[in-house]
Amino acid sequence: MVGSVPCLAFFYLLALWKLTPTNTKIYSFLFATLANAPARSSTINNPSSMEPPVLSFNSNDTTNNGNCTTDFDIITWFEDVSKNAGSVQIQTLCKILKQNYGVEYLKTWLGSYNISEMDACALESLFTSVVPLASHADFEPYIQKIADGDTGPILTQQPITTLSLSSGTTEGRQKFVPFTRHSAQTTLQTFTLAAAYRSRVYPTREGGRILEFIYSSNQFKTKGGLKVGTATTHYYASEEFKTKQEKTKAFTCSPYEVISGGDYKQSTYCHLLLGLFFSDHVEFISSAFAYGIVQAFCTFEEVWRDLCNDIRDGTLSSRIKLPQMREAVLGTITSNPSLASKLEEACLELEVVDWFGLVPKLWPNAKYLYSIMTGSMQPYLKKLRHYANGVPLISADYGSTESWIGVNVDPCLAPEKVTFAVVPTFSYFEFIPLYYRQKQDFSSVADHDFMEDEPIPLSQVKVGQEYEIALTTFTGLYRCRLGDVVEVAGFHNGTPKLNFICRRKLILTVNIDKNTERDLQIVVEKGSQLLNKAKAELVDFTSHADVSNNPGCYVIFWEIKGEAEDKVLEACCREMDAAFVDHGYVVARKTSSIGPLLLCIVERGTFKKILDYFVENGAALGQFKTPRCTNNPVLLKILSACTIKTFRSTAYI
Repeated sequence: MVGSVPCLAFFYLLALWKLTPTNTKIYSFLFATLANAPARSSTINNPSSMEPPVLSFNSNDTTNNGNCTTDFDIITWFEDVSKNAGSVQIQTLCKILKQNYGVEYLKTWLGSYNISEMDACALESLFTSVVPLASHADFEPYIQKIADGDTGPILTQQPITTLSLSSGTTEGRQKFVPFTRHSAQTTLQTFTLAAAYRSRVYPTREGGRILEFIYSSNQFKTKGGLKVGTATTHYYASEEFKTKQEKTKAFTCSPYEVISGGDYKQSTYCHLLLGLFFSDHVEFISSAFAYGIVQAFCTFEEVWRDLCNDIRDGTLSSRIKLPQMREAVLGTITSNPSLASKLEEACLELEVVDWFGLVPKLWPNAKYLYSIMTGSMQPYLKKLRHYANGVPLISADYGSTESWIGVNVDPCLAPEKVTFAVVPTFSYFEFIPLYYRQKQDFSSVADHDFMEDEPIPLSQVKVGQEYEIALTTFTGLYRCRLGDVVEVAGFHNGTPKLNFICRRKLILTVNIDKNTERDLQIVVEKGSQLLNKAKAELVDFTSHADVSNNPGCYVIFWEIKGEAEDKVLEACCREMDAAFVDHGYVVARKTSSIGPLLLCIVERGTFKKILDYFVENGAALGQFKTPRCTNNPVLLKILSACTIKTFRSTAYI
């Protein structure tokens, strides 16, 4: 039944210490040894043999210059796993359920079954037939009990001591998500695997630096004493991140005091300063989301003179107030007048061309920019390419606060075409088939954006079909809807390659219309093309379905750079209104049951105010995503207060 799955034990034994760019160690991590690997015939019945490899360090191994595995070994491991993805998924689910048997959440449905004696396939069938699909709201009472200090087996048998915060940009509020050692381990495994594939296309130098715009948020404790922060904050404080930094001798440009400072403006300045100080050694530039890189470079345009002065004198700007951050940075940099002069000359040239080609000019050895560039990040690609001037953009991997899902195994693809190969050991994945409603099937309920079919396992998905993902995780979520809409673009061996489409709940709807985040992005792109011809630039945007008046209408907020005449902006507004192709919208506009689209131009800096609002409420810059559609009253208040011009569409007149 399982085929060659037990070969995984061999690859687990191989995979002990190194990773990436052709022996460069830039992401040299560990895959753990699986002791006492089972025989082939026992793999399904012994799900521990397929447990996601944990990370450890074998200090006694001295082969291969102290590194125990190669890119080839790691890729071979995944090739084998992906060939048997369906079987691996069954074993992954079996492991999760047997590990957490008897927890409070599952007792309602599985309490009367002796699953320890159950065959893995039978257990999968039972689980998916009796345990219902759930949303995060269904888990909130259980997570709240944990947060309040209940140490019993509520969601997992092992006590949960840490909670992650979601960004809150989709629904306007942050959610608690359980975070365990497994969460940090799969993060490291994701980086390891993805870096191995990148190194085949873009090899980097041993001993190079990484300019990473990464940020921790402030942590706090719940009433029950659990530590709370963003998932990235927990990872940067984990042993796995320390392992990466200390054992590989391949460091980010910035010390931990900069990453963990808690003030993104001060951290960004220091990231830039140290990135310039090590400019000749930077092998690639990275951030969790594309927005982070764009935000950092926009800041650079404003502060480059101060940065050059600091490098020339070996000093640190007075804008950096945090004592530990100041001490760490001043302990790293030294006075370098020649480098400062070189950078100053380059910046003066770049300023003339609106910073076109900033990356290769300042970091001549950078091989690529690496970040999440799909979904709501796509609008920033144009600006990134402006800065990169030919330096490749590589989209980072696919995951959420709840679980990692897939890796980019085709790094040579442009971000617009990227797909993510599902890693079947991370969680148990189900796929809910989604179908667009027929034109005559107009539901006025916003939640009815798609028609659904019954969830299917990973092994049954079809190319070209769209799905919503449901997760069963090692951290205590069971059949939890993720809210992401994905399309199966193909397969990597036996595991699907997913194309991220949009967030399901991010939808514009007033009447019988339904327009997704992707629909909105296409419309805004068409409108901004007219803006670009007028030598102006769209900085950022969001939208709102205004139903406070009758008829309701779509409102799109733009922040622009440069000057555009009113007649150009009027044309942009009209173009966007006419560009929505959803049949319900077109019919409603023609019959005036939806009013003309409004384009609101907001003052410069408005979207930074939105960023500041989220950061002040616990989000980290590294997880921030501009909400493309919002009903958040605080955000709408900011947008309304900052609106300087409003245009009403004349389409459909």
